[in-house]
Amino acid sequence: MASSKTPLYVRLPHSEAAKLDRAAFALAASKQTLVAGLVARYVDPSSASGLEALRELTGDAGSRRVTVETADDSIAVGRPSFLPAGTAEVLNVDELAALLKVEPAEVEALAEDDGCPAGGSETNGASRARAALEWLAEGDVTSRLAARRAGRSNSVMS
Repeated sequence: MASSKTPLYVRLPHSEAAKLDRAAFALAASKQTLVAGLVARYVDPSSASGLEALRELTGDAGSRRVTVETADDSIAVGRPSFLPAGTAEVLNVDELAALLKVEPAEVEALAEDDGCPAGGSETNGASRARAALEWLAEGDVTSRLAARRAGRSNSVMS
């Protein structure tokens, strides 16, 4: 004889699970009976007002659920989420040189001459990135490169 029941597996917040435990104990009833009664009384997906009442309960959790089939034939169920990688906060020497259309050695020399704060390990990566961006924003990097080149050519002529 086929069962008229469907298994239901849920994860509840601890406080709600404790309430369900206390209610089942106090009423000498099974959790299955309590949950079935609550669903019968309060869940009405056949009407617009019933769905709206359920939407109020779900908040952001009302997004669509996704089922993923994996290579080992198991099934993973969850909600999709995507966080774009974004762009790097700072460029490496080669990327900055390409952006400025100069040789990487010139960028390195400028950083050494001007004391670029991006190096070192005394601060965390975010602080170094912020400091490097501020250093680049202090003035026109191309004019600093030109001044460095002019200084280098003057010292060669001397």
